Amino acid sequence: MSHDQEVTNKACPCGSGKPFTYCCEPIVQGQKSAPTAETLMRSRYTAFALGAVDYLINTTAPEKRGEDDADILNDQVKYTNWTGLKILSTDLGGRSDEQGTVEFEAAFETDEQSGTLYEKSNFRKENGFWLYVDGDVEIRT
Repeated sequence: MSHDQEVTNKACPCGSGKPFTYCCEPIVQGQKSAPTAETLMRSRYTAFALGAVDYLINTTAPEKRGEDDADILNDQVKYTNWTGLKILSTDLGGRSDEQGTVEFEAAFETDEQSGTLYEKSNFRKENGFWLYVDGDVEIRT
């Protein structure tokens, strides 16, 4: 198998079971937009796993962005290994919706601990693009 085939066949970090090349990669690279809130959630998880900080900032609602976001996110992606995503539920967030929520668990490891980040995230569609607004977060170790 060639290197290109290995990359093409590599499973997407988001846990969809699809190849990365056909799942989150085109979304994270800006080649297409996420059609649903869940798809945006999955692509953001993938961006955290791969260190795509600009994508994380660009898919956060403008009023929720801070001046230090890039520095904070760069530290987070440098020291956190994301090991699995489980979508627990979605409410709205479909192609024709303007808002939605996604409840999920994301397993992680750092040098100091391993655990699960539980979050119920809020999303909204703005000018046809889904954005992460905020969420209720709990770290479970």
